[in-house]
Amino acid sequence: MTYVVTVKWTAKPGEASAVAAAIDKLIPPTRAEEGVILYQAHRDPHDDHKFFFYEQYVDEDAFRRHVESEHAKTFGVNDALPRLAEREFTTYRTWEDG
Repeated sequence: MTYVVTVKWTAKPGEASAVAAAIDKLIPPTRAEEGVILYQAHRDPHDDHKFFFYEQYVDEDAFRRHVESEHAKTFGVNDALPRLAEREFTTYRTWEDG
């Protein structure tokens, strides 16, 4: 059963470019992690301060390994997160027939 994560970030005024730069650095190593099925970042075409992530992992443990990775801490927790005005985080599991 796939573990799905959605994340919404809103950058503080004047921080959108820095958040985008942190995301650019976060994407390649995250996509290379074992257990990552999909890691897709999005940017609102009408408000460049709003970002959305859609993530799929083979299981919750793979997600936890991502959160604990050096690149998630460096570019996410230490760089992007302090630049945010708002953030929302939701998890799901894929629907299995039967």
